[in-house]
Amino acid sequence: MTSVATSSQTDWNCRIIYSPAKLHEGLPVDVGVLLNHLEIGDVDIGTHPELYGLYEYRFTLDGKTLLNDDQLEFFDNPDQFKVPDVFHGKHVLTVTMRRLKDFPANIRRLKRYSDLPALPDILENSCDIEISARHDLPTKVALQRSGASPTPDQALWAAIRNRTSAMSFPRYQRFINTLLVDKGGFDKAVQTVERELSDLDVDGRRQSLGVFGPHAYGILKLATQAFLTLESGVAIRERDAFGESDDIFSAEHEDVRMEREGVTARGLERRLRSYLRTSDGQPVALPYLKRIVRAFISLDRDDPAKPETSPFGEGILKHRFTAPSMLELIWSYWLEEGMLVQTINAIALRFQNRRSSPQDPLGELEFDPLRPLNNLLWGYIQDEHNRLTVSRRAYEYQHHYGLILQGKAVRGMVPADTRSKFIEAFHNLLYRAGLFYREDRDTTVIADAFPLLNALKEVHLILAEGAHNQFGDLTWTARGEMLINQWMLARPETREFLRGRHMVPYQEGWMGAVDCMKKLQGWSDTSITHFHELAVTGERILLSIRYGDWVDINNIEEQAKNWARSCKPEIQRYLHGYQAVTGVDLGAETTEAQDGAGRLTQPSKLLQRRLLAQHSGSPGRRPGGMRTIGSSAGSPEEMQPLRPAQKYLAEK
Repeated sequence: MTSVATSSQTDWNCRIIYSPAKLHEGLPVDVGVLLNHLEIGDVDIGTHPELYGLYEYRFTLDGKTLLNDDQLEFFDNPDQFKVPDVFHGKHVLTVTMRRLKDFPANIRRLKRYSDLPALPDILENSCDIEISARHDLPTKVALQRSGASPTPDQALWAAIRNRTSAMSFPRYQRFINTLLVDKGGFDKAVQTVERELSDLDVDGRRQSLGVFGPHAYGILKLATQAFLTLESGVAIRERDAFGESDDIFSAEHEDVRMEREGVTARGLERRLRSYLRTSDGQPVALPYLKRIVRAFISLDRDDPAKPETSPFGEGILKHRFTAPSMLELIWSYWLEEGMLVQTINAIALRFQNRRSSPQDPLGELEFDPLRPLNNLLWGYIQDEHNRLTVSRRAYEYQHHYGLILQGKAVRGMVPADTRSKFIEAFHNLLYRAGLFYREDRDTTVIADAFPLLNALKEVHLILAEGAHNQFGDLTWTARGEMLINQWMLARPETREFLRGRHMVPYQEGWMGAVDCMKKLQGWSDTSITHFHELAVTGERILLSIRYGDWVDINNIEEQAKNWARSCKPEIQRYLHGYQAVTGVDLGAETTEAQDGAGRLTQPSKLLQRRLLAQHSGSPGRRPGGMRTIGSSAGSPEEMQPLRPAQKYLAEK
C-alpha cells in the first residue's frame, strides 16, 4: 500500500499514509506524509512537529492536482480530500514536498534538533491506491435530520472517553495483576534482590519473590499512583501501559458519534493535535487552559524567568498545564453515595474485631492469615491517618459542585466557598439536552442549539470557579483510594462472603460485594450499578464541559450540536441513572412548582426520602450494623440503637 522513494541527494525519503484503507468514490480520505531518514528512522509529528511547517505539499492523483496549499502548516498535514469520480481500479497518488524555509533559530537550538541532518529541498514519492465504485442502491426518498459541520473540539471529547475508559476498574485490575500478581513487571525491578537471596530456591526451582508482610498495602498504593500517572492526560491510545492492545477504543462507536465512516484512532489523534496546536514554540495545551494561563504567565517554554519544571519556581508545573489528569471528582461523589467507601469501612471494623452493633451482620466474617487480603487489610487500617477523611471529601464536593453529603460524620460543616448554582445550571443543561434530542429526532424541524450553547457556557463558568485549592490533588488522591477499595472488594476472599446474587450481571467485579453489604446493613436497595453509571457518565460530561473553550465569543451552535450528539449516550444514561437513584426525571416537562423543585433538591436528600419510603414499606427489616457509615474505619464512637431508616439517615 505504501512505497518509499529515496532522494538522490540526501538520505531523507518520505512516504504517503492515508486512511481508510478501502476507498470509494466520493469518500473523504485523510492523507499525509511521513518523513524518514536512513539512520534515525521515521520522524513523526508527535516527536518533531516543527518539521511539517517547513514544507509545501502538492498531491496529485494520476497527474491531476488534488491539493495545493501554500504554507501548509504541520497540523494540516495530513489534510483531507474527497475521492473524485474516476473509474474503479488502481491509481497513482503522488506527493511533492518543496522546502519553503529553514528551522527558526530558537527551534534549532533545542537539544533534540542539534544532531538532526540537514533537510532536503525537495522530495517526491508515489503509492498505488485501489478505488472501488459504490454499488447503486434502490432509490429511497426520506427526510433526514439537520446536519452539523465538523468542529475541532470533537477530538477532545473522543480523548475524554478514551482516557476515562483507560482509568476504569477493569484496566486498573489488569494492571495490578500484571504488575504484582503475575509479576511480569515487578520481577524485573527485584531480580537483583532475588539473585542475592539464596533461600528462594525450593526443591531446586527458582521461586518468584512474593509481596507479603505489613508493607503489601504500601506497594499496592504505589502501583495505583503509577497506574494513574501512566493512563491520565489528554491523549487517544489503543494500548495499555504494557503495550498490549485492548478494547477501550471502538472505531465503530466513533463512526456513529461523529456521523462519518472510517474514523481511526490515528486520525483522531491527529485532529486532537490540531485542536491543541500553538505557534511560536509555545507548549501544546487545551485552549481553555491557555486562556487562563496567558492572563498571568508567559507561555514561552524557553523563557528562563518562568520555569515550568519545578514546583518551587515562579511558574506552574508543566504537566498541570500541558497534560491535565482528566479526572473529575463527581466520579468519587456518586460512588460514595453508592456506599463503596462505607462497605470497605465496615469490613475494616470487623477485621479489627470491633462489633458495630449488638446485631452486627458481619459477626461471622473472617479472613484467615494465610491469604494476601489479610496483609492488605492490615496495611489499609494502619494507613488510615494518610487517607482522606469523609469530611475532606465532603468539603470538596461542596466547593466543586455544591453537593452536600448527609450524615453524622459531616454534621456542622461550614464551607468557605460553595457552588450553590451548580445543581440548577447542570440539571438545566441536561433538560435542554433532552429538548434538543426530541427536536433533533423530528426530521421536519431544524433543532435550535443556541439555548444548549448558553447552558454549556454557564456550567463551564461555574466549574471554573471551583477549580482551586485542592482541585487537582484531592481528586487524584480520592480516585486512587477508591480504586484500591474496588480492587480489595473484587478479591476472591471478599467474594466468598459478599458476592451476593450470582445471577446479577454486574459490569465490574467489585459491585456484588457492595450490593450484598447494603442488604446486610439495611442500607438503600438501589443497585450500585446505577451509581457507577452516574459516576462514569457524569465524569465524561463534566470533563467535556470543564475543558472545552465554551466562553469563546466566536462559538456557534454547531459546536453545541456536535457536543450533544457526541455525548448523547452519556447524557441519556445519566438521566436514567439519576431517575433510578433519586426518583426524579430531569428530562421531563414540569407542570407544577413541586415537580420543578425536585430538580433543585440535593441528591442526598432525595436518597433519604427514598430510603424512608423503602423501609416504611418493608416492616420487620433486619436492623443494620454500621454505626458511622460516613466516618473512616477505626474511629471509635458511642451509639444508640436506631431503626434501619433512622440509622442510615443519621450516620451516612
